[in-house]
Amino acid sequence: MSAASDDARPLSTAVGETEPPLLEETIGANFERTVAAHSEREALVEVASGRRWTWAELDRDVDALARGLLAAGLEQGDRVGIWAPNCAEWTITQYATAKIGVVLVNINPAYRTHELAYAVNQSGLRMVLAASSFKTSDYAAMLAEVAGDCPALERTVFVDTDDWAALVAAGERLPSDAVAHRMALLQPGDPINIQYTSGTTGYPKGATLSHRNILNNGYLTTELIGFTEHDRLCIPVPFYHCFGMVMANLGCTTHGATMVIPGPGFDPATTLRAVAEERCTALYGVPTMFIAMQHHPEFGQHDLSTLRTGIMAGSICPVEVMKRCVEEMGMSEVSIAYGMTETSPVSCQTRADDDLERRTATIGRVHPHVEIKVVDPVTGATLPRGETGEFCTRGYSVMLGYWDDEAKTAEAVDAEGWMHTGDLAVMREDGYCNIVGRIKDMVIRGGENIYPREIEEFLYTHPDVEDVQVIGVPDEKYGEELCAWVKMRDGAEPLDAAGVRAFAEGRLAHYKIPRYVLVVEEFPMTVTGKIRKVQMREETAEKLGLS
Repeated sequence: MSAASDDARPLSTAVGETEPPLLEETIGANFERTVAAHSEREALVEVASGRRWTWAELDRDVDALARGLLAAGLEQGDRVGIWAPNCAEWTITQYATAKIGVVLVNINPAYRTHELAYAVNQSGLRMVLAASSFKTSDYAAMLAEVAGDCPALERTVFVDTDDWAALVAAGERLPSDAVAHRMALLQPGDPINIQYTSGTTGYPKGATLSHRNILNNGYLTTELIGFTEHDRLCIPVPFYHCFGMVMANLGCTTHGATMVIPGPGFDPATTLRAVAEERCTALYGVPTMFIAMQHHPEFGQHDLSTLRTGIMAGSICPVEVMKRCVEEMGMSEVSIAYGMTETSPVSCQTRADDDLERRTATIGRVHPHVEIKVVDPVTGATLPRGETGEFCTRGYSVMLGYWDDEAKTAEAVDAEGWMHTGDLAVMREDGYCNIVGRIKDMVIRGGENIYPREIEEFLYTHPDVEDVQVIGVPDEKYGEELCAWVKMRDGAEPLDAAGVRAFAEGRLAHYKIPRYVLVVEEFPMTVTGKIRKVQMREETAEKLGLS
């Protein structure tokens, strides 16, 4: 295409709506507005224990913990860690720390001692609130092991022991207005949360987020799926990540909707049962969660008729899985959201009135109060719509920075405030976007740029394929060749390269058909659930004897 015709095409830029206006308040102030408006409605349900809170009861318990933290000497800006699976105490801690301006540091429940010590020291934690144990994780033993190497850490409180009651009881000696006095000192732009992003290489970086960042992102994300105080959200996604604590918890508290915790960790049967028994109207999940629920033997045995909406996010969403959410789970208004921890997280989202094509084939369009663009990864020039480049975003949602790491912050956020995501995207003529992979995952085969996501989406349509990941591996002739790692549906015959070739012949360009196919039981994952394609490439090269 000539330069002249390139110039005639609209550029890959978009600016979000300015309505509704941003919430210019702290998380605590917003929470108290909701309590005042809906005091006797149900706020929180912990299905596993049967415990329930109205908004008035939840506010009482949040304030009791907040006073306990004040009595422990925590000042505005101090950091407190939370290291536990999903539980009511996690949610109470989230709002208690927000009310008193203490920065909550989310510690991944899958961390072990090396990662734990790094997060504690890098963020300078004074206190950790933790579960004693969960599954194979003995948190008490691990905290005891690293305590000597964490000089700033003064106290550990186990939320499932008498420690919790003791912490709360210590706050009873403070005046009843102690929390209100602290709240009056806080500003929406203050840091209030640190989330460690686990790259596939190197140490995690602590994305530092403000009240304004996460309060508004939770609010706007759920505005776009029509949340009101009548909604009940089933939350199987982890609280330690933005999906759980921002899009779910803050999405609910900004609208007076009910938070339903189905269990401490994701289980497909438990989640389906919670939706049915608690009459949930909305359900969140990453694609692998929806895949697990849809393939569970009990899938058809639960009444999901109350569901109308939800969000699928966290990684790129397979089209076929999304279609089953709409057609078989009754989630006719389900939305796809795209973002990253550093942007609080959502930058793009489909709308409830989008047609099926847009809601199954894109990640949506620009979020309210946000700007997005797609640029040439080398030159930084904004590309015409329809061309592949790096997705960048700017606005209220961009993090304050990486905690205590100006150099890494400057690499990610440029001088004009644009967050460079590292994701490869295409903005369509209609402004809707697709993510086609990561810059570092792009495969160059004989001079042809291949985006693994396109091949993965195609292979998802194979009737015997449950999940698939495509990577580039070394090749003497072409530089790189494609290899597909495939998880088969129960009872299906394993696929080989010839079978994939037969399925793709005439439907994919020849250079996009994987030369190698490996049938696997699982994919290597980071502790935050991201696919480790670097490890997959190494294992494949070794297994296939590729240099």
